[in-house]
Amino acid sequence: MVPSLVDFQNMILAIKNAIPKSDSGVTDRIVRRSLAKRESDYAAEVRGLLDAALDLMRVGGTSSKPRVADIVAAAGLSNDAFYRHFKSKDDLVAAILEDGAERLRSYLAHQMAKPITPEGQVAQWVKGVLAQADPDIAATTLAVLWNGGSAGGGMAAGRHFASAPLASLLIAPFTELGSVTPELDAVLAAHATLGALSDYLWRQVVPTRADVDRITAFCVRAAH
Repeated sequence: MVPSLVDFQNMILAIKNAIPKSDSGVTDRIVRRSLAKRESDYAAEVRGLLDAALDLMRVGGTSSKPRVADIVAAAGLSNDAFYRHFKSKDDLVAAILEDGAERLRSYLAHQMAKPITPEGQVAQWVKGVLAQADPDIAATTLAVLWNGGSAGGGMAAGRHFASAPLASLLIAPFTELGSVTPELDAVLAAHATLGALSDYLWRQVVPTRADVDRITAFCVRAAH
């Protein structure tokens, strides 16, 4: 008996159903692998742009400003790569400042883990913050701020770019010292200390040991 068209179609359908479907997990793994590679490539681009820009600004100081074209060339990337991650040079400067704030916060947290008393922790915090007035560090910070103008508020605008993350480190020791409003007191102490740092930076003056001790005592009193 010759099979009908319906019989033939049913046979094709049965064969299709008999073939195991591809594992969707394979598709997911391939997609994730592709996305992970792109994320890694983009992270390398951003790091390269940040490092290249910081190096150029450090060398130029407050006498010359690298252009986006200079930064891209130093990083070995293209304009497309730059504008894929940053809207403008000010946006890049803001990212450099944020990166610096995160590094400083990590350093201070490490230093504050050493003392066993809250007073000692506050002292380490103040010492670490004011150490940013060291001539080598200060020159780089001023160069970055000068390149970005008002990027991120900036110290010239009265708002230090690291204020919030650094203030958070004082909450725990201020609580131990008896502050009833540790979050607020930490913010006020941070503003005062970073304001002093701003003054030291722009005047290109290194704080003395007496300066550090006085500011430390001020911060400790702020928690009582």
